Amino acid sequence: MKRFTTILLSLFLCAVMISASASLADWGAKVKEKYDGTTITVAMAAHPSTEAFKTMADEFTSLTGIKVVWDVVEETNLKSKQLLDFQGAGAYDVFMTDAFWMSEYASKNVLRPVSEFVDNSDLTPEWFDYEDIMAAYRNGISGANGINYGIPTAGETRFIAYRTDLFEKYEKEPPKTMDEFLELARFFNGKEDNLYGVSMRAQRGIHFASGWMSLMYNFGGGFIDQASIGTDEVKVTCTTPETKASLEFFVELLKCAPADVGTYTHEEALGAFISGRTAMWLDATALANQITDPNTSTVADKVAFVPTPTGPAGDGAALAGWNLSIPVSSKNPEAAWEFIVFMAGKEKSVDYVKAGGVGTRASIFENEELAALNPSYPAQKLALVSANGLVEKGLSWIPQHEQINQILEIAGAYGSSALAGDTTTDQACERMQVDIEDLIQ
Repeated sequence: MKRFTTILLSLFLCAVMISASASLADWGAKVKEKYDGTTITVAMAAHPSTEAFKTMADEFTSLTGIKVVWDVVEETNLKSKQLLDFQGAGAYDVFMTDAFWMSEYASKNVLRPVSEFVDNSDLTPEWFDYEDIMAAYRNGISGANGINYGIPTAGETRFIAYRTDLFEKYEKEPPKTMDEFLELARFFNGKEDNLYGVSMRAQRGIHFASGWMSLMYNFGGGFIDQASIGTDEVKVTCTTPETKASLEFFVELLKCAPADVGTYTHEEALGAFISGRTAMWLDATALANQITDPNTSTVADKVAFVPTPTGPAGDGAALAGWNLSIPVSSKNPEAAWEFIVFMAGKEKSVDYVKAGGVGTRASIFENEELAALNPSYPAQKLALVSANGLVEKGLSWIPQHEQINQILEIAGAYGSSALAGDTTTDQACERMQVDIEDLIQ
């Protein structure tokens, strides 16, 4: 009976694979009838996702007859090159777009809304499955002002990694709330020789601000009132009780980190955890592979993950990532869309991730084969549900203000001073309030 069941399962899986192959082939044949011989040019960042897409390009061209010219540019230069092309030659048909460019691109009418394509059944097959993209990515990194202009193809949020051996040894449960997070950090700090409670990024300036923002929104804090962005008077909110409480919490948490945490970027914070020096770590999901890889981590076989803990103001984890978009200036928008359908659709999503791409779909995080390769997948999915709490509040994790980098530098400098004990957290918030107001007004 068991052998018969196994045979039936194998036949079913074969049937599914044949059906998927036929579906893709039928789609390709229809696209080829329309666009065979068309050439599209794509402006992409130098990124693992781009390399993954390139491994799929020959199959795309074979199926559709659409040839692809790749212009791969360093991230720091990509945005300016895209905008120059949009204002001039219009040579590009697909843009790889950072979530933090969306507000500017929307204000300049650079991109076409994806609804023009997703809602058109002649252009978008059912297997593309737009709703399969995690809601946090679909609605949190791909648009502005309620309109989506891209299909998410790479993203990250932040979550906690913790030492299962230590938690089991001392009969502790992973944190669900911020209060529990701090209590656990204090408990493990110094509990054993050369053991600290937590590791996070906290280097003076932007890195400190970034670490602080990992939990700021869970307290209801923020540097500026995002609803006031774009108005005549942007409201700075560094002195609200919520923002002050979040900085006080962050500084208290960092007292449970290694003494040199004030010099940590994400790399040093990760290093402290994977070398076994800390019981917990809070940072980017994109770094999880290094934690679970025995070649890079001494704790690979004794680690688990949970979402960023809930705070007094609920959930609100970090959210960032990349999209594929179609510029208004594209000369081949429909052929460009078929490129996106193939590269970012559900049908090829497993191949994409296996080639080095970054998962953005619910089906990817639920895939048992991929979860075996990346044990953090179930927790990543939960973390993205948590991150969607920020989206539902209408907030961007990094406020869409043109001077946000300077704002983060100021906030991170004063926050760092509070960590060093040169000022109190209240004084740090008061001083950054004044400096940020002077900057933007």
